[in-house]
Amino acid sequence: MRPYRRRRNTGKPDNTIVKNFIDRLNKAFENRIRLGIMSALMVNASVDFLTLKELLDVTDGNLASHIAALEKIEYIAVKKEFVGKKTKTTYLATKLGKMEFNHHLKALEDLIKHSE
Repeated sequence: MRPYRRRRNTGKPDNTIVKNFIDRLNKAFENRIRLGIMSALMVNASVDFLTLKELLDVTDGNLASHIAALEKIEYIAVKKEFVGKKTKTTYLATKLGKMEFNHHLKALEDLIKHSE
């Protein structure tokens, strides 16, 4: 059974159905940087700060603020270790973060399928 029924073609958009799809999107992933961070962490066990910075082409402060936001809602975890005398910071997606990101992607897929 389909969760959403298509409206008979009356020439007018069915805004209720579109709103249902939009409401399922996770606001934490609306920003391209947060979307990029989670995308990188979904395909890698962990990613270090410098790699994320270069991948996303952002400043240290910009990346740090988005990482802090994702960490605050427990979508990512931070791991700090010493390599020689330097601190190396790496990030990984938490179980909750992976689940929420997959739900977000599913909502996007459903929206695209509905629009076809």
